[in-house]
Amino acid sequence: MLAARSSGGGVGGHQPPHVHRRQSVASLGGTKTQRSNSQDGKRGAAPGRQGAPQRHRAALLREMETNWYLKMFGLGREESVAHRTGMPYRNLGKSGLRVSCLGLGTWVTFGGQITDEVAEQLMTIAYESGVNLFDTAEVYAGGRAEIILGNIIKKKCWRRSSLVITTKLYWGGKAETERGLSRKHIIEGLKGSLQRMQLEYVDVVFANRPDSNTPMEEIVRAMTYVINQGMAMYWGTSRWTAMEIMEAYSVARQFNLIPPVCEQAEYHLFQREKVEVQLPELYHKIGVGAMTWSPLACGIITGKYENGIPESSRASMKSYQWLKEKIVSEDGRKQQAKLKELNHIAEKLGCTLPQLAVAWCLRNEGVSSVLLGTSNPEQLTENLGAIQVLPKMTSHVVSEVDHILGNRPYSKRDYRS
Repeated sequence: MLAARSSGGGVGGHQPPHVHRRQSVASLGGTKTQRSNSQDGKRGAAPGRQGAPQRHRAALLREMETNWYLKMFGLGREESVAHRTGMPYRNLGKSGLRVSCLGLGTWVTFGGQITDEVAEQLMTIAYESGVNLFDTAEVYAGGRAEIILGNIIKKKCWRRSSLVITTKLYWGGKAETERGLSRKHIIEGLKGSLQRMQLEYVDVVFANRPDSNTPMEEIVRAMTYVINQGMAMYWGTSRWTAMEIMEAYSVARQFNLIPPVCEQAEYHLFQREKVEVQLPELYHKIGVGAMTWSPLACGIITGKYENGIPESSRASMKSYQWLKEKIVSEDGRKQQAKLKELNHIAEKLGCTLPQLAVAWCLRNEGVSSVLLGTSNPEQLTENLGAIQVLPKMTSHVVSEVDHILGNRPYSKRDYRS
């Protein structure tokens, strides 16, 4: 293969073989290669028997050529981030966007619970561990979370092309025109987010809530506009029902607009219905994926609320009175009892309960990425360790977890079966 390259021109003084040019035509949907293959088959004495070997040989040639190119430009598997960090990457829904299966969220933490210095530590640990997905929203800390995120990206000089930055729009300000999903707020809100983050574009812009006051066609047209203007690459939804997402898709198809690619949904051991039953149907029908948040149920699954509400915890904050009430309720006490049983499984697997919980979310291949929300480097490092636990999530272990939880929703169809 290398000898074949030394005699031609092309990149670096090497020319790809003729096989590459024919495969490129085929990949573009051309018919020349198909016609040529059919003629080759007719020449042989036994076309049926030769078809499989020919396809196998062509596949080997493509693989050899791909590996040659990667090594030539220093992009071999050994140099890849995935190989170096062990971080798995998945497609965001049925789009071509590759996201780390663990992402870092900024809700409550950035501009709130933690200092800017700690935020930088968290992003650095995440990035160096292979995380490429960072999520925020215009409403987080009144826009300060976006400012901190943008400042860190600029300071670290990370290549923008290596990052997947997402933000969410809905709650922008106090004025009626500064909230919701009107064309006005989607365009102005995203411009404001980009200005705060000092970015030219975001990879995904999410509609942070459904908006009953705005026609669906207006929402989809506005999202299509910001994508066509280069302000975003994709758009998605957050906290939308399956029916609302389907309506957005139908409107997009009717008017030749861009449909959503992803739904952000809460998903953890005690919240399963939407991600395991509703979203799989949307994935198979229209390609909408799942980006999930709160894998530790706002800290409940960490076990730190087993003996009450710690002073520094999220449940101790005035704005989280609802979480405190949930923890001390009868259902909350039942959940704590189940967590004790789950802790035995974690011990057998050689991991912590939070790592088990995050790995349990990742075992669902329909989940494109799980967003982590942590307030210190130790928590983040622990949660990132769920990647090592994922291979241990066998069907037997998952069945044990389901038996303890007793809340597995009925689904007619497995995700990506």
